[in-house]
Order: sequence, then C-alpha cells, then structure tokens
Amino acid sequence: MQDTNSLVQLVPGTSTPTADAQNDAPRVGPKALSSRQKAAVVVRLLLNEGADIPLEELPDDLQEKLTHQLGQMGIVDRITLASVAHEFAEALDSIGLSFPHGLADALDAVSDRIAPAATRLRKEAGVRQIGDPWQRLREIPTEDLATIALAESTEIAAVMLSKLETANAAQLLGHLPGPVARRITYAVSKTANITPEAVERIGWSLAAQLDRRPATAFSDGPGARVGAILNQSAAATRDGLLTALDEEDTDFAALVRQSIFTFAHIPARILPRDVPAILRGLDQADLVTALAGATAENDKAAVDFLLSNMSTRMADNLREEFTERGKVKLAEAEEAMTLVIGSIRTLVDEGAIALIEEDSEE
Repeated sequence: MQDTNSLVQLVPGTSTPTADAQNDAPRVGPKALSSRQKAAVVVRLLLNEGADIPLEELPDDLQEKLTHQLGQMGIVDRITLASVAHEFAEALDSIGLSFPHGLADALDAVSDRIAPAATRLRKEAGVRQIGDPWQRLREIPTEDLATIALAESTEIAAVMLSKLETANAAQLLGHLPGPVARRITYAVSKTANITPEAVERIGWSLAAQLDRRPATAFSDGPGARVGAILNQSAAATRDGLLTALDEEDTDFAALVRQSIFTFAHIPARILPRDVPAILRGLDQADLVTALAGATAENDKAAVDFLLSNMSTRMADNLREEFTERGKVKLAEAEEAMTLVIGSIRTLVDEGAIALIEEDSEE
C-alpha cells in the first residue's frame, strides 16, 4: 500500500517530521501543486459539494486537459486541500470586476444590446457563435417561424419543429398550409439518426437568417397598426375605411379586421371571470354612458354579457342608472365604449387578462 506520507510535503525550511511533545501528529505543510493540479482540486471539491459548474462552456482542449488531470490526481491530503481552497477563496475575494475573455465572449455578452453591430462584427472577425441557437429561435413569434419553414426544405423544417416546445410546435403547424404541415410532420420520422452537430449547424443557419433581416422601425405589423387606429375611431369611420380597404386589398383588409376589437366583440373575446377586473378599471359614469348608448344589437349583446358576469346587486344598480340616463348622443356613447375597450387593452398589455383567440377561417 502506498505510504500516505509521500502525499504531503514539509514546509520549506523544516526538518523531517517528528512527534510533538503533546501528541504524535507530525508537523507537515501543504504539498506544492501546479496551477493545473490546483484547478483539478477546486473542480473536484466543488463537484463533491454539489455545485453546478458549466464545464461544457470551456474550450474543448481545456476540457480534455482538465479531464486528464483529474485522472492523475490520486489522493490529496487535508492540509493541501485546505490550502488550495483558501487560495481559491482569496483569489475570488480579490476580484473586483470580470470581463469577457476574447472577442467571442464579449460579443455574446453584449449581443442583445447591439444586435446589428454584433452580427457585423462576428462576420468581419470570423467569430463562431457559442451557446444554444435554438433558444433564440424559441423566443421569436411562431408566425415568423412559419415564414422560415416555408422558405426551407421539408427536412430542415422538421428539425426546427422537433426543437420547439410542444405548444409552440403546435402553433407553428397551425400557421402553415395543410399540405405543408403534413409533409413536415411526416419528415420528423426521418430525423431519428441526425447528429447533434448537424442540429446545431441547422440552428445557427436559421438564427443567421434572423440576423440578416433588416431592422424595422415598427414592432407591430401594418395590419395591427391600422387595426389599433380603427379601434379608436368612430364606428361610421371604421366601417367606411374597412369597405374601402376591401376594394383596394382584400388580404390586407382581413389582417386589419383580425386586429380590430370593439365593444361588440366583448362577448366573444372576453372570459366571464375577467369582467370584474375590467369593471374595476372603469369610471362608473363612463360605464353607465357606454351601457346606455349601446343601442345596436351586437352592442346590446355585450351589455347583457357584462351585466350577467358581475354581482347581481351591481348589475341591478347599473340597470337602474342607465335606464334613468335615457337616450345618449352617439358621439358620447362611442367615446364611452372606446374607454371601455381602452381599459381592456391596458389589462391585456399588462398581462392581467387575455383575450380569447378568434377561430381562424378554413
């Protein structure tokens, strides 16, 4: 059996270990280790303590050297372990600020802040991106993923479908024409033997397409922007403009209609449980005006929906108030109904409530 004394080293300047007058323990110091050996000791210690060390982020050559060093260490005595741990802790305490190592790490650190410039710098310097490209692809809208899927081969689209979360993958298929969705779904069966390296290359290729897209001035699409404007317009103006859009561009008019949400849409787009939250954000005088001025059949259905999903006492009080209010001018009614819709939009934007998605037409 190996002599354990060979694993420790005397403190420089001391003589051969001798028994102390008080006990038999020899006076010894920590063993001298190289920087690579100390790194192996620290890694082993942290792993033993259950720390999650991202060793996979190290370059391949460092991972290989570390692994070989771990296999050569054997046994380290407690004195040496304590010395290395103390030195490591002091090194950490002395660090005031840490910067990324190299251009690649620097670009990864600031790419979210300077996305266009980061892409250009990567291309000019030939820097390979690191990390998971699929995480970025999972964060973009499924409508954009559908556009990419239509432009790529069926096999590439099948890989993309497989890397998405289940819910997002289902949404992606919903944005694709039926025949295309079926071909991509079947192509998933052909991806069983694809290598991780190939999947990573496909991910970076698709992510590069996002980088090549020109920067846009507006975050919302044209249909959403026009729809938001018409939501605040008088009904006569809105109907007239939609009729004109139908004559000019039927497809664009359909996109605009998908973004329009009016008082009449409340029963179809609002969950009954969200009505109390909507009412809390409204001035009662505005609500009474909106209810009293809702004379069209669709608007009356919205009034009935709101009244039926609040407390009976509150509904009775509101009925009494808007009955006493009598006839309301059209302009006043539309302004009050716009305030109701604005309150709903605010709650949706804040994430307090969610609108029911309209069924897409076949």
